[in-house]
Amino acid sequence: MGLAAMKPFVMVLAYNVEKTLAKTYAAIPDSLKPYVVVGNNRSTDDTVGVAQKLGIRCVTHEVNSNYGGNLKRLFKLFLAEGADVAIEIHGDYQYEPSLADLMIQYVARGHYDMIQGNRIRTRSEALGGGMPLYRWLGNRTLTLFENLWFGTTFGEWHSGMRAYSRELIQAMPLDTFSDTHAFASDIMMDAVAQGFRVGEVPCPVRYEPDSSSVDVPGLFKYTFRTVKSAMRYPPWMTRGRR
Repeated sequence: MGLAAMKPFVMVLAYNVEKTLAKTYAAIPDSLKPYVVVGNNRSTDDTVGVAQKLGIRCVTHEVNSNYGGNLKRLFKLFLAEGADVAIEIHGDYQYEPSLADLMIQYVARGHYDMIQGNRIRTRSEALGGGMPLYRWLGNRTLTLFENLWFGTTFGEWHSGMRAYSRELIQAMPLDTFSDTHAFASDIMMDAVAQGFRVGEVPCPVRYEPDSSSVDVPGLFKYTFRTVKSAMRYPPWMTRGRR
């Protein structure tokens, strides 16, 4: 399925991103701009006003439902509107939005059911982009564990920029996943366990003053939730490739 033959759904996750939303939107390829939907997680700044000035469709949730809860609501909207491929982009301009059309093509052409942007191509590249050292160490440790547990060789398991096929999202038990940032691991684990084709491409990342970041206590909570989630998928119960 080529880009012209399918309907994309571009999910821009937003919480207090009035300073970065415009440049995030500007970096999204022009072919995808008509399909952008901002998931406003009850921002307390002028995120909605910026979206309106840019002419972007904005969906404001009833409550702040955290990262995972925001994605769940957007995925349900994606399914309800009959789109074919969804891509997740963060409104804080941390991941590189200009890669969105390339990532969508991996799914649209039938190569993968999920494709993610890998921030950890090399240590110097990740840290050079401003990733805090504790974040890098936590990512490396958790990714090693998950690769061993699931028998994979992913560069990372915790990306915040991913493209998804409709078939994959339809098969996901979304409501059983965490509303926290651990949602990123939950959906990846379930996709791998069900035998969906998951791939990754290098993705430049930038950590700037306006970028979101989990603090050290939050990282420990995230680690605990991730390991707990992995226990739901013992290696002997995962399926082969679909």
